[in-house]
Amino acid sequence: MSLVLTDVTLTYPDGGTRLTALDRVTLHVPKGTVTAVLGPSGSGKSSLLAVAATLVTPDAGTVTVDGVETTGLSRRALAELRRRRIGIVFQQPNLLPSLTAAEQLRVLSRRDGRALELLDAVGLADQADRRPHQLSGGQRQRVNIARALMDDPTVLLVDEPTSALDHERGAAVVDLIIGLTRRLGTATVLVTHDPVHLKDVDRVVEVHDGRLRDTTVPG
Repeated sequence: MSLVLTDVTLTYPDGGTRLTALDRVTLHVPKGTVTAVLGPSGSGKSSLLAVAATLVTPDAGTVTVDGVETTGLSRRALAELRRRRIGIVFQQPNLLPSLTAAEQLRVLSRRDGRALELLDAVGLADQADRRPHQLSGGQRQRVNIARALMDDPTVLLVDEPTSALDHERGAAVVDLIIGLTRRLGTATVLVTHDPVHLKDVDRVVEVHDGRLRDTTVPG
């Protein structure tokens, strides 16, 4: 299935008025594809990701995750939807210092075989017993990605995965996300401010003043 945002508008209180974060945004992300979302700070990228993750309810419009239209769902139902169908890769890995790479994944699910399978998929099969301080920044981000995939989500949302990495490691992480998307068939949204590593994604859109438009990146 896929991720579909239709005519989504989101506003926030701003003194005596309301600030428009998203302005009638429509976005369709088919399974097995990566859509990169570009835009400067304050443009609406984070708001778009929060709405897609069902963490924030828009003022208007609909969000459909894997065929499930989320309007009107209870908090409990939304939490269950996120647990079963949405994987979120946060900007900072926030790994637990006392846990090994494998244990970071197992803390979400007791599927031991799945944890080892995913660590292998992200190139860390030989690092499963290492703790965060024994891993490089790029390796910690790979654990972060594997953790988001632990429950076989159909939608993968990735927030600024290269912000703390150098050019080479950043490129490797984006390549990894693209490869996993193809292999696992997730509908992936990759939010970033840096267009450098995006030549192989399926679609690139820009957010400006809460509005979405297609764009291109240098080949």
